[in-house]
Amino acid sequence: MEDSVDWFEDYAEEADDNQIDEYDVTATPNDFNVLTLFSFIESGAVKIPGFQRNFVWDKQRSSKLIESLILGIPVPQLFLYEQARNKFLVIDGQQRLMSIYYFVKRRFPKKEKRGELRAIFDEHGGIPDNVLYSDDYFEDFNLRLSGSLPNQRNKFDGTNYATMGEYKTQLDLRPIRNIVVKQNGPGDDDSAIYEVFNRLNTGGVNLRPQEIRTSMYHSSFYDMLYKVNREPRWRELLQSPQPDLHMKDIEILLRAFAMLIQSAEYAPSMVRFLNRFSKMCENQSAEQNHYLERLFQSFLRSTHELPDDVFVNVGNGRFNIALFEATFTATLEGAFQARRVAEGNIDGDEISNLSKDKKFLMAAIEGTTRTANVLLRLDRARHHLTSL
Repeated sequence: MEDSVDWFEDYAEEADDNQIDEYDVTATPNDFNVLTLFSFIESGAVKIPGFQRNFVWDKQRSSKLIESLILGIPVPQLFLYEQARNKFLVIDGQQRLMSIYYFVKRRFPKKEKRGELRAIFDEHGGIPDNVLYSDDYFEDFNLRLSGSLPNQRNKFDGTNYATMGEYKTQLDLRPIRNIVVKQNGPGDDDSAIYEVFNRLNTGGVNLRPQEIRTSMYHSSFYDMLYKVNREPRWRELLQSPQPDLHMKDIEILLRAFAMLIQSAEYAPSMVRFLNRFSKMCENQSAEQNHYLERLFQSFLRSTHELPDDVFVNVGNGRFNIALFEATFTATLEGAFQARRVAEGNIDGDEISNLSKDKKFLMAAIEGTTRTANVLLRLDRARHHLTSL
């Protein structure tokens, strides 16, 4: 998996300051031991949905964590969000939790396979045993530790969970401080928890809005987005062969569907609009998700005569989100309302005319997420583009 690159024209990440002091939020400390945390992950009580930020630690760093736990050296606390009774999402601490999980499993993911593992995780909701124990994807997790002095071997170097001897119980029972965050009210607004995700960056890597969204609103709808995000034609249109590490491509798909389905209810900020739409889709039926998947695939087929870079700005080579989502919405609205798939092909000249439309351009330059400008871009797209 390559690191994220600046390949998109951004129209969503405007400042989005929320006041959270009006919400009823509690943060409760708990000391769960290593074996309990492992069982929480194994049972699904603690969820790390969609490999939300991928596992990026190398074996040496994971080994140092395990060594610290064995020796009783303090490690950073974990933050969990309590969605419901015995149902938690990881706010901060994914790398530490997955290091523990992989060590107990005695398997460590190969660096060059982590992109594929993300796709497998998205498809199956986890890593199946036949993949976990395949040497194509994983290797044995024996601790990789250096001694405190040159030519001195660390006594834990080369050991694994099964060969630790008396230290195994010591590791199993080692407590780790967990802060369990819960939003007690209001029940229909997740703004406070979103801000908790947004502000907790103890791992040193700022979470992007879509990474937070993926953690908070993971659902079968999101599984569908992950699936279509791997469609070859979609990757061609994005001009990006691999999924984006920070899930910007998933956010583009989310925006497209949100505009198609709920553009009439759009109100800024874009971040909150996409959060509300994601929450709405949590309880969406399997039938609806399957229909949206087929609708998107029909949209891809309608682009087969268009150049691969049709949604890419000539000047800077970036994917133009505004042009794509306006085209997606205007061409598919008729099919969506009739609950059918798209028929026919999109005319490249019509997209070209839209991209040069002065009103469209002005609405995409300043105040891009204001309601008037969002709706104006869609209106200009309906003017230029033929409904499929």
